[in-house]
Amino acid sequence: MQGKLVTLIGGGGFLGRYVAQELFKREARVRIAQRDPKEAYFIRPLGGLGQTQFVAADIRRPETLGPALAGADAVVNLVGVLNGDFQAFHVEGPRHLARACAEAGVRALVHVSAIGADAASPSAYGRSKGEGEAAVRAAYPGATILRPSIVFGREDAFVNRFAGMIASAPIVPIVRAGVKFQPVYVADVAEAVARVLAEPAAHAGKTYELGGPDVVTMGALQRWIAKAIGARPNFVELPDAVSAMIARAGFLPGAPITWDQWLMLQRDNVVAPGADGLAALGVAPTPLETVAPGWLVRFRRQGRFTAVQA
Repeated sequence: MQGKLVTLIGGGGFLGRYVAQELFKREARVRIAQRDPKEAYFIRPLGGLGQTQFVAADIRRPETLGPALAGADAVVNLVGVLNGDFQAFHVEGPRHLARACAEAGVRALVHVSAIGADAASPSAYGRSKGEGEAAVRAAYPGATILRPSIVFGREDAFVNRFAGMIASAPIVPIVRAGVKFQPVYVADVAEAVARVLAEPAAHAGKTYELGGPDVVTMGALQRWIAKAIGARPNFVELPDAVSAMIARAGFLPGAPITWDQWLMLQRDNVVAPGADGLAALGVAPTPLETVAPGWLVRFRRQGRFTAVQA
C-alpha cells in the first residue's frame, strides 16, 4: 500500500484512529475527512512527515465530498451514530458517499456497518444500518462491507461505560442479562480494514462479520468487568417487563437506555453461523481479558494496588 491515498470518512473517531495507524504501518497516505478536521489533528504525529492530510466533509452533504475523494485510491466510511438522525448518517450519507466514489473512480470502498444490520429489524438503528448497506451496494456494487460486533478498546464507550457505573454504584441493574455479544478488539477491526484495502479485488462485493474469540452474555460481561477492577457491587438482573418499562421512559438509573436500544437487545449480537469473519481476512482475534485490564486499572479504587478477585 506504499504511497496509496486512503480517505477515512469520520477518521478522527474511536475506530478511525486505529485504522489510520494500521495504514501508516503500511506506508499509505491517509486523508482524514470529517465535519471538523481540527478534532482529528491528534492523529498527525502518529504518522510520518507528510503522511496525513485533513479536509472538511459532511457525509450528509454530497457537495462537500469532492475534495475528500479527489485523487483517493480507496475510501473507508467510518461514520456511525448511536442516537440521532439514523436516516441521514446511516442511509442517505452512505448513499451520497458511494455514488461520489463511483463517479470519482475510486478503486475501493469499505463500508463499516454493524452486526444486526437488517432492513427488517424492529429497531430504527438496525433498520438504518441494513438500508445503508443496500444503498451502498446499489451505488457501488464492489464495496466491501464490514459488520463488527461490539467494538472494545481503550477509548470505547461500552466496556468503559459499564466499568464507570460498576466502580461507582453499590447496586448495578442489568438489562437483558442473557443477551449475547461477541466483543471484537478495535485494533483487530482496524487490521481487517487494512487487509481488505491491501487486496481490494479479492474482497470486492463481500461482507464480513467481525467478532472476537469469545461469546459472552450481558450479565457475564458486567461481572467480568467488576472482577477486573476489584469491585463487588450487588448485581440485579431486571425482568424484561421492568426493563421494557424503563426503556419506554428512556432512562435506567446510572445507564441511559432508549427504546430503540432495548429493541436491539432483543437479538444476540454475534457472528452469524457460516459467515466470513476475521479468520477469512487472516486476522487473529484478541480476547478481551488479555488487553482490557491494562486500561481498566483507572477504575480501581486504589489503581494498580487494588486487590483483584482471583
